[in-house]
Amino acid sequence: MPEGHTIHRLAKDYAAHFPEGPVRVSSPQGKFADAAALLDRTELRAADAHGKHLFLGFRDTDWVHIHLGLFGKVAFGPAPVPPPTDTVRLRLAAPTGYVDLRGPTTCALITPGEKQAIHDRLGPDPLREDADPAAAYARVRRSRTTVAALLMDQKVIAGVGNVYRAEVLFRHRIDPYRAGRDITPAEWDALWTDLVELMREGVRNNRIDTVRPEHTPEAMGRPPRVDDHGGEVYVYRRAARPCHICGGEIRTATLAARNLFWCPGCQQNSPAI
Repeated sequence: MPEGHTIHRLAKDYAAHFPEGPVRVSSPQGKFADAAALLDRTELRAADAHGKHLFLGFRDTDWVHIHLGLFGKVAFGPAPVPPPTDTVRLRLAAPTGYVDLRGPTTCALITPGEKQAIHDRLGPDPLREDADPAAAYARVRRSRTTVAALLMDQKVIAGVGNVYRAEVLFRHRIDPYRAGRDITPAEWDALWTDLVELMREGVRNNRIDTVRPEHTPEAMGRPPRVDDHGGEVYVYRRAARPCHICGGEIRTATLAARNLFWCPGCQQNSPAI
């Protein structure tokens, strides 16, 4: 499932692709056909993201709510616009190009009130200007749940997925099994600040890189990471491999139905790496 930086990048890309003028809206697959007919030849006025939720605004009262889930894909293409395949849930097209959405978990036409209800149930998003990290910490500090699970809870903090969760805990040497109530205000401030920086970089580069300059392949004389997710990381998907810092073995386990990755040698709550 894409992490929050990907959704914010998509919001920027949608807005850039359709800066002004009417947009042709269609649903070749047919599952969004009625809503597409209502929006056809209107203007895309806004593209918004909160966590893993994407919102496309038409007119003043219509929003398309998209959640990619595990299988959703978005593909941008230039003009001339080719005929769509019957797997396309939503196509936006203009003289400059087109965007196809396939396989999302959610693609629905909603009202501003329904959009606000989605925002209200989500935690603060490190990539949004209106984010309040104190609101997230208020939930973390009261919880006996592990900090690793809390970081993945979209009601606590929106947009963080498995990669950012594993990497930010490693970067701050925090044991992923520590209870949320044991995370100090200073630790939370450092985690949040780091997530903001890392996720903003993810939006800019459209990939996740979490290693510091002194730990890059070039600096350490090691081979670059080879993985379909791309990016240089410390622990994510590096189970049984040596830690870049201490040389110990990276561990993995299942936590809240997701694979957790960490270094037992480094993540013992000593100063941040």
